Amino acid sequence: MKTQLNHLSFLAIILAFFYACQPAVTETEQTPNFITINGHDLVAPDGSKFFIQGTNLGNWLNPEGYMFQFSKTSSARLIDQAFREMVGPDFTNSFWKTFKDNYVTRDDIRYIKSTGVNTIRIPFHYKLFTSEDYMGLSHDQDGFQRIDSLVEWCRESEIYLILDMHDAPGGQTGDNIDDSYGYPWLMVSEESQQLFVDIWKNIADHYKNEPVILGYDLLNEPIATYFKEEEEMLNAQLEPLYMKATKAIREVDTKHIVLLGGAQWNSNFTVFTDSKFDDNIMYTCHRYWCDTMQANIQDFVDFRDSVNLPIYMGETGENTNEWIAAWTRLMIKNNIGYTYWPYKKMGSTRGMVTIPTPENWQLVVDFTQSPRNGFDEIRKARPEQEVVKMAMLEFLENCKFSNCAKNDEYVRAMGMRP
Repeated sequence: MKTQLNHLSFLAIILAFFYACQPAVTETEQTPNFITINGHDLVAPDGSKFFIQGTNLGNWLNPEGYMFQFSKTSSARLIDQAFREMVGPDFTNSFWKTFKDNYVTRDDIRYIKSTGVNTIRIPFHYKLFTSEDYMGLSHDQDGFQRIDSLVEWCRESEIYLILDMHDAPGGQTGDNIDDSYGYPWLMVSEESQQLFVDIWKNIADHYKNEPVILGYDLLNEPIATYFKEEEEMLNAQLEPLYMKATKAIREVDTKHIVLLGGAQWNSNFTVFTDSKFDDNIMYTCHRYWCDTMQANIQDFVDFRDSVNLPIYMGETGENTNEWIAAWTRLMIKNNIGYTYWPYKKMGSTRGMVTIPTPENWQLVVDFTQSPRNGFDEIRKARPEQEVVKMAMLEFLENCKFSNCAKNDEYVRAMGMRP
């Protein structure tokens, strides 16, 4: 009996030593603070209702021409080409790297938080997670580096983050919105679809334990309204693609919400036939430039009620302060959270802050508007180098938060406090 007790004591000592050597399990690992879903509502980690109120960091990781006051030069690829033709590849590469450093920083996130915003939607280009040329880099793209920094800033400021693939492989929209080639090739290309799925799986695996991220907005504004003859065929591809991507995400991440946007600018939800294919999904709608009447969102409300899942206005805005205020009241009344577009914009007060327009910026605009269909036309259109380079460098300084102007009335119209 004594020998048996000695053996048991020895075993107890060994087990105690083994468990003492194991890494401690943190409270976050035991009970991660993820946003969850309950019927129409999102639920915060403390059990209270969570209502999305926020903004979009447009233009930072997916440049859009109109945000630079361009019209014909409308997408990231066309902007990059125009810059390279105007000031050369080396200066353009340097411009993009500094642009990414300056356009959104910790100071921006701290300011956004100070207004009461609780959620940020971050649009990004799929190329940030590939080896394709994009924004000054031809290899070792910095998508995770950029979003990791944003996650850190949002964690510090206690703001949730929605990751939005604004530009998908092949193009999901068929217009400048997706930086592609004028057709939603993603819907008909198995290769592009596989890359789309693989990127989302990699992103989900990287952020699977990050509760600051509210969810994954799989596609921005799929299938534009310009393909009427093929619309039924294209629309029919959307839900199966969402299912394929969600299945891949769930192989590595069961915690984050997956957000699904409707067809035709995130407005047509009749394309969805199975709201129960995953138990952690919600929907995201967009609407611009309409009257602030109940009738203008009733289709979204009816769909939301039919599936008994949350729906949120991922993009809206680009309007007067009076319109923003009325639209905010409409969203709150209907329990539809919102992230206004965009957070900042050059020369416009239709955002939380305004970037001052650089001196001689019109020369840059004029070049993008000039005929450049051949090398002779490019040479003739090219402006004085030092002048336009100075304008581009001034833009890089102006876009820093410290040099932007705050738009207090716009912030109040969003339901926030300046």
